[in-house]
Amino acid sequence: MAKRRGNGEGSIRKRKDGRWEGRYTAGLDPDTGKPISRNVLGKTQAEVREKLKAAIKNSEDTENVDITHSKQYTVEEWVTEWFEIYSKPNIRESTARYYKRFIDTHIVPKLGKTQLGKLTTMQIQKFYKDLKEHGRERECQKEKTPGLSSSYVRGVHMMLHNCLEQAVNANLLPANPTNNCKPPKLEKQEMKVLQPEKVGAYLKAAEKRGLLPMFFLELTTGIRKGELVALLWSDLNLESKTISISKQAIVSEGEIKTMKPKTKRSVRTISIPQQAVDLLIRQHKKHLDNPFMFPSPKTGRMYYPDSVVNQHKKILKDAGLEHIRFHDLRHTFATLALQNGVDVKTLSGMLGHTSAGFTLDTYTHATNKVQKIAAEKMGNLLAQTL
Repeated sequence: MAKRRGNGEGSIRKRKDGRWEGRYTAGLDPDTGKPISRNVLGKTQAEVREKLKAAIKNSEDTENVDITHSKQYTVEEWVTEWFEIYSKPNIRESTARYYKRFIDTHIVPKLGKTQLGKLTTMQIQKFYKDLKEHGRERECQKEKTPGLSSSYVRGVHMMLHNCLEQAVNANLLPANPTNNCKPPKLEKQEMKVLQPEKVGAYLKAAEKRGLLPMFFLELTTGIRKGELVALLWSDLNLESKTISISKQAIVSEGEIKTMKPKTKRSVRTISIPQQAVDLLIRQHKKHLDNPFMFPSPKTGRMYYPDSVVNQHKKILKDAGLEHIRFHDLRHTFATLALQNGVDVKTLSGMLGHTSAGFTLDTYTHATNKVQKIAAEKMGNLLAQTL
């Protein structure tokens, strides 16, 4: 049963799913004159009480604001203004490109003509459904997979949520219509790795193409493709046998450039084996005057990240191996490291993950095997005492 509160204080109840819900009235609908009912959710009654208090205060603060001002905007006009004024100046260039694609390719064609104040949760939910089922634009892709991935649709949702939240903060909307939308759940992609017995064939094929130093380093460090191609010879410390990773390559408007990694943890120094050092020294002798560790044989400048991916595909084909993504070489390194005794915290630092917990969640399959080995070792040890 809902716990009734005083006038203007809303009501609180415990839901069947175990969560607490607070409901309140956020003014009147300017078109119908009917009360606008809103809710907040939380794990505890105390949490909901605080959220409800803040929501009601925000509602009261905007009560005398003419939110019909939102009728001056269409969704296209607002999302365009939001992107240029609020978003673009504060996000990475790569993120801005994604946002621009979301806006131009999906949001404007499907929602753009709707008046901002009349955009509904149901309308947005149907928009997500359409993206998931029929969202691809390229004809060559539509036949095989007409719908967009869950992660892509969730990216659109997050951007649209931030955009409309700013409209709420600007008193253009009484509430964010994306709050009660349900973006598609992430589809867990099956992780593939290069099996230990196939690593030799892969590296031999890489050697025949003159690419052994690059791909040997990849399999012994698991660094990202953008980090790999951005490496300079000066990033290698021969004495300590370490490589410093402080930049990554991105492609913007067809041009390749370097920028700082996305997170602080991605800036790191990692140890490499002597075999990798020897291969890199041999590689450097081929282009002593070139600052890049792996210069493109065509331009002498930095490799495009996708060019390295294409080389990886050719190596797999040459070796007669099934297709795995270039990123799966990173998974291969991590899996083999864990299965051969490298602890999770050390591995997390080498990979540049935000936390050891993220590494543990990502490589549960590998840690399960390690646990089984540990259990067997402990069983054998204790059995000897009997």
